[in-house]
Amino acid sequence: MNDLVARLWRSIGGIGGIGGSVQWRLMWLSQAKFMVGVTGIVRDGDGRVLLLRHRLWPEDRQWGLPGGYAVRGETFRETVVREVREETGLEVRVGELVQLNSGYRLRVEVAYEAGLAGGTMRIDPKEILEARWFSPDDLPEGTLRAHRHLISGGAG
Repeated sequence: MNDLVARLWRSIGGIGGIGGSVQWRLMWLSQAKFMVGVTGIVRDGDGRVLLLRHRLWPEDRQWGLPGGYAVRGETFRETVVREVREETGLEVRVGELVQLNSGYRLRVEVAYEAGLAGGTMRIDPKEILEARWFSPDDLPEGTLRAHRHLISGGAG
């Protein structure tokens, strides 16, 4: 059976076959689809970290890092830049990848370090109640545990 599947697969994509686009579509249809949540660990020149009090998060844990879901055609680095700008009006330089996790239902979690590059703080009141800079050693009550771990240098 495996030999038959392999011959069929090669005939679809091989010379004289239907082409790789059919193979791509078959793979897309047969594989799980994931949402990708992207988080930015934004630090200023003094080492403080940007935390947002999120309007839509549970009241006992509303403080967290900026982030959101990647959109089609966007790199994860671009997602960090876009989400920080949308939520705060700030511009960032995206640094190294610090987390890439899967396993939570159909979601992949990605986190990058980022540095403040400029802009003026201007929160989006539809999503954000408050934005403030905090020392990593003095985070507010209600900060997500996974975000505390990222801020301290661990993977989520």
